[in-house]
Amino acid sequence: MAEENNNYNGNSIQILEGLEAVRKRPGMYIGSTTSTGLHHLVWEIVDNGIDEALAGYATHVTVTIEKDNSITVSDDGRGVPTDIQPKTGRPAMEAVFTILHAGGKFDESSYKVSGGLHGVGASVVNALSENMDVRVYRNEKIYYMDFTRGHIKTEMKNIDEKMVIDRGTIVHFKPDSDIFKETTVFDYKILLNRVRELAFLNKGLRLSLTDKRVEPIKTETFHYEGGIAEYVSFLNKNKVPIFENPIYVEGTENGIEVEVSLQYTDAIAETLMSFTNNIHTHEGGTHETGFKTALTRIINDYAHKNNLLKDNDEALSGEDVREGLTAIVSVKHPDPQFEGQTKTKLGNSDARTAVDHMFSETFNRFLMENPDTARQIVNKALIAAKARIAAKKARDLTRKKSGLEISALAGKLADNTSKDPEISELFIVEGDSAGGSAKQARSRLTQAILPIRGKILNVEKATLDKVLANEEIRSLFTAIGTGFGSDFNIEKAKYHKIIIMTDADVDGAHIRTLLLTLFFRYMKPLIEAGYIYIAQPPLYGVALGNSEHRVFLDSDEELDEYVASIQGNTKPRIQRYKGLGEMDAGQLWETTMDPEERRLLRVDPIYNVETDLTFDMLMGDRVAPRREFIEENAEFVENLDV
Repeated sequence: MAEENNNYNGNSIQILEGLEAVRKRPGMYIGSTTSTGLHHLVWEIVDNGIDEALAGYATHVTVTIEKDNSITVSDDGRGVPTDIQPKTGRPAMEAVFTILHAGGKFDESSYKVSGGLHGVGASVVNALSENMDVRVYRNEKIYYMDFTRGHIKTEMKNIDEKMVIDRGTIVHFKPDSDIFKETTVFDYKILLNRVRELAFLNKGLRLSLTDKRVEPIKTETFHYEGGIAEYVSFLNKNKVPIFENPIYVEGTENGIEVEVSLQYTDAIAETLMSFTNNIHTHEGGTHETGFKTALTRIINDYAHKNNLLKDNDEALSGEDVREGLTAIVSVKHPDPQFEGQTKTKLGNSDARTAVDHMFSETFNRFLMENPDTARQIVNKALIAAKARIAAKKARDLTRKKSGLEISALAGKLADNTSKDPEISELFIVEGDSAGGSAKQARSRLTQAILPIRGKILNVEKATLDKVLANEEIRSLFTAIGTGFGSDFNIEKAKYHKIIIMTDADVDGAHIRTLLLTLFFRYMKPLIEAGYIYIAQPPLYGVALGNSEHRVFLDSDEELDEYVASIQGNTKPRIQRYKGLGEMDAGQLWETTMDPEERRLLRVDPIYNVETDLTFDMLMGDRVAPRREFIEENAEFVENLDV
């Protein structure tokens, strides 16, 4: 029996008052205090404006990044109530910004549908902000409050200012650097992607994003009367659609508003995104299941009725009918139940029924009225089914069921001795020469080495059977241990750091892009979990005098700047690293593999939609978008003497 701790008594029980709990454990409320959590603050406030729009009161929501990296969010809704809240005897405005679970979203007469479900948004942002000030425009008056780290600095009062808007709420806040130690700098692209997405998901609503940190000031406004149908067209801009306009379905069943839009393309990858009350349900849920079930059933029924499938033929699978599909499923539910605190998987069974019913009738009618298009969709699924069957044997090779496969991998993979995934790292190394040096340099306890030869297959253009016929890809799947595609299981990951280590040249960049395409299309949860990294081998190593200590530099510009900064008569010893294969084991360890000195870039999952479009553009079949990208981004050298 453990020895009794006599110090554990009533004094050990802490009661955190007000918003102290939020500052003590911010991750419980916003997920993390990294860049992801920082940007989550913005969405908590924006959600309030969106909810006003869903209730029919707001038409325009704006987000502004101020020069000092603070944020201003405004909406033209009803404005936060300013009268006395009966329970507290204090202004309702004060309660909204200082008390957890205080808000109008628990009262169905105020909001039938809401994204900010827990009533913690505004108060949490206030608690985690260095300062916040709020202006509410109601009844031709301006009500003002400001706060410091969640504490009231100025109690609610009327102020004499020019009316910026006729009605609504303006919230301005600056995140607290004591909480967000990693960064307090907002990423314009992250904000842009979400603002645009919210405009797609709420047809008719206008959203604007302004960045005052740049000259000239940048403002972009988004407004889509076509809603998610326009979103599907946007996602398919680098693909060739099978039919011109996306299918769009909308309706209400048992109080659940359902919207579905889809379009098939010539691509192989599937893009399916689902949302509940504007929240991106990354892990899917019942609404997504309802859509998938209906889609598979209707296409199989159509194929049988029109003799495209015979009675004794194997039915088309869900994967078959979704090949090349781009689809958005969006539901507005009055009482959504999410699995887990992250709101990433919907659990309501009535959502599955509503989506199935609403989508089935419309999609079945579309196939009947468009027989040529229907035949194209079915034929694409039949081709996918053949590829799936052809890939079955190759798929089995990746499951470590045969000693032959393990022995074949053993010749390539130098595994680490630890079986703890949290400390285990897999280096995917370009070339046998660099692979040999890496095997000598590595820490055997934690670092595994897998050399790959040349450039792997571009999976963006290849069917699954061709993907699994590629020896290098099979080796990767087997080494990582998670499976891939629909069989992926992140709990089986042998390594929590998978590091792409290629030369710092054009070929190395191409190999890195091919590997990232593979991970994104077949093992995406590895990226979402933050397991994928990119090694940063330097271009130069510089030592001063007789010192063995080196400074590692990545470009000619950095080298020139560093050399110019050297004081006195000390001469620098400069070594240029031409490639990983030309480094000996010591140099490779020192520059790229030593956990104490190396520099790694983590592949951030936050640019999800933008990444999907980028892979379509860079790795897909269409040349024109790729050429346009090169022309816009290439750095041309003038007056080059050859």
